[in-house]
Amino acid sequence: MICSGLLAGCGGNVKLAAPTIPEPLLEQINMSVGVRMPEDFEHFVHEEEIYGQQSWSIDLGRSNAALFEQLFAFMFANVVILGPEDDPVLMPIDALIEPSIDAFEFSTPEQSNTEAFAVWIRYRLKVYDTEGKLVSNWPVAAYGKSQTTTLGDSDALRNAAILAMRDAAALMIMKFDNVTRISSLAGGASQPRSPLIPRQQSTEAGEQAATTAPEGASNE
Repeated sequence: MICSGLLAGCGGNVKLAAPTIPEPLLEQINMSVGVRMPEDFEHFVHEEEIYGQQSWSIDLGRSNAALFEQLFAFMFANVVILGPEDDPVLMPIDALIEPSIDAFEFSTPEQSNTEAFAVWIRYRLKVYDTEGKLVSNWPVAAYGKSQTTTLGDSDALRNAAILAMRDAAALMIMKFDNVTRISSLAGGASQPRSPLIPRQQSTEAGEQAATTAPEGASNE
């Protein structure tokens, strides 16, 4: 960037394309899951003004949604992406997954006194059974770092964000079932059901129903 972070008032705009991940070597979980993505997850934008430096706008666009669609297609035998008006009760699914973003933070080279941008993302993955009960509430912390020595500021920040997203994907591939126990819900789609999965579930009720994660993970 011609306009560096040393010049107050200069702005940086970063927009991400959909990142990809290589197909992992894992056995698919033989179940059908629905995935419902909130609007602010599917079109996430982080804006921040760094005092004495510059303002940043980081538009993740559909990159989160595209990454998770690809990830879940690798992990599960069948994936149904729900639109805003779709009722999960009408879908032949064993479980419902709802991802969101709790926090997005980044640091500039000036802040860290290095030649790198760093990005931290905390995702949250909620898993519901066919009765609408919250059975897991898993926060996933991810980190990415990219040097500015070979990239301009915007490209380095973009690359750090992509690396953080891939870091989250790698963790989910390794630990998703161990933490959420989602495979225990397989076969739920074949059970008789009444319309019980709510479109909205209160935070209080969700926290009470959340499962306890194994060592190394937490339900916050």
